[in-house]
Amino acid sequence: MELQTLTYIVVGASFALYLGIAAWARAGSTSEFYVAGGGVHPVTNGMATAADWMSAASFISMAGLIANMGYGGGLFLMGWTGGYVLLAMLLAPYLRKFGKFTVPQFIGDRFYSKSASTVAVLCLLTASITYVIGQMTGVGVAFSRFLGVSNEAGIYIGMAIVFMYAVFGGMKGITYTQVAQYVVLILAYTIPAIFISLQLTGNAIPQLGLGSDLVGSNVSLLEKLNHVVKDLGFDEYTTSLPGSRLNMFVYTVSLMIGTAGLPHVIVRFFTVPKVKDARSSAGWALVFIAILYTTAPAVAAMAKYNLHATVNTAVTTGGDLYAAESSLQNEQRPDWMKRWEKTGLLKFEDKNGDGRIQYYNDKTKDADAKAKAEAAGWKGNELTVNADIIVLANPEIALLPNWVIALVAAGGLAAALSTAAGLLLAISSAVSHDLIKNVFNPNISDKGELMAGKISMAGAIVLAGYLGLNPPGFAAGTVALAFGIAASSLFPAIMMGIFSKKMNKEGAIAGMLSGLFVTLFYVFAHKGLFFIKGTEFVDLIGGPNAFFGITPEAFGAIGALVNFTVAFVVDKVTKEPPVHIQALVESVRIPRGAKAVDGAH
Repeated sequence: MELQTLTYIVVGASFALYLGIAAWARAGSTSEFYVAGGGVHPVTNGMATAADWMSAASFISMAGLIANMGYGGGLFLMGWTGGYVLLAMLLAPYLRKFGKFTVPQFIGDRFYSKSASTVAVLCLLTASITYVIGQMTGVGVAFSRFLGVSNEAGIYIGMAIVFMYAVFGGMKGITYTQVAQYVVLILAYTIPAIFISLQLTGNAIPQLGLGSDLVGSNVSLLEKLNHVVKDLGFDEYTTSLPGSRLNMFVYTVSLMIGTAGLPHVIVRFFTVPKVKDARSSAGWALVFIAILYTTAPAVAAMAKYNLHATVNTAVTTGGDLYAAESSLQNEQRPDWMKRWEKTGLLKFEDKNGDGRIQYYNDKTKDADAKAKAEAAGWKGNELTVNADIIVLANPEIALLPNWVIALVAAGGLAAALSTAAGLLLAISSAVSHDLIKNVFNPNISDKGELMAGKISMAGAIVLAGYLGLNPPGFAAGTVALAFGIAASSLFPAIMMGIFSKKMNKEGAIAGMLSGLFVTLFYVFAHKGLFFIKGTEFVDLIGGPNAFFGITPEAFGAIGALVNFTVAFVVDKVTKEPPVHIQALVESVRIPRGAKAVDGAH
């Protein structure tokens, strides 16, 4: 069966499954709409959390970024999984015991102030909408390739589908839909990886294949890849860093604590009956997440190797990479390249007019590589590959069967849509529950609250779709910005709310606002005001990455430091929180059934 037809069938069948589940589990009450009635099994919840967690950035974009960045791309693995552990162990059980659905509710009650709750809603909306832009970028990439339409049309189609099933299902529909999505996306990620690992190294386990020798040789995959990319003027794959070591460290911390401040994952811990279940579902989710995250480095390295081997025959034969006959003739380029060219995400420009494709780093500082390229008559790199296509194109580059390619299409869409739905729910509950019901109109009916939630979801989809047409970066880069915003604004407030009984409302509000402002100022300087191209003011801050070489994606950790500092300074000069709030904080931290021993404190 031809690829396009098979893709329609597989993607169509997976959508029918999701919509069928959403219809079966239609939400009736507000508690079912937001937290699935609080009765979901920990393993089920673990799978749903994993699907919620592994967004388009994890599925579509992360391996592409690792393929581009090499060793330095490992910061995404470290930051996102490390942050998840931080969330599961340090925050989730306490928030679950506190018994509040949403982050703004927790902050409003803990800091005994509607203003604090409103500021938290502002921070949450900023982080969530930035995150949805990243998802929309991913949805656009996936739809454009598999429907054979332009990137823009892909985003419009994605907007319509996300709207349908987030608005009609609510959390209960989404929980069970996400279990199905997890199964689809994990199969779509691991099956091609197993095939490609077997092809290249003879080892069926991709995690082990990454460190194995190439079939028929005694050279390891990574050693060969290092040799090829170094020869073509790129940084060595296994040692390259994104900027300085300091930037890599701060970037990792920013992703880590941003993870712990992200609202749509925290809500997941309220969908289980008991606090103990919240911990065990966090453990299960980590197992399900690890399956994808440990496979990603192998997918990245193998895709990079296969891409170089496709456009330069000397990669596999061991000949001269710069010999004229080594470069692929444009006329003979494989079908997958022609398919991706339609989306505009892969481009070829014949700069020296020889009809062959030269793919190398023309901006290299390596004098040897420069001299070889000049001697071969190369006039600059001729192939541009968008990092977001690496995973989706991976099975096509490796010439895998059509059903595997179709399955990857379904997986990519499942990943982007599942997170978009979870985020839209966080946005809708922030507006309808935390702003309208708690601040502006406490007497609103259940029906009115649900309606307000659905309208705010629709607004968020339109805004994110519009910004997704001109995103501030690759899907994973945009998502990293969202994590930075959550890290600088929400994470410190949640941490101080749980672990510092003396922290008062003035400190928390000042901290959240200053952390958010500092981070947005630095990000907008690089990316444009509200991510609108052409409004950058990077010269105002002293040039790109002016603050100790730290990139805007990594700046969230600095924003969090500002937040903590301002909060503690303001706290010291304003009055203590009321006694009952301090007692509440104490009680949340003591496990039920444990008696405080007199005189032991």
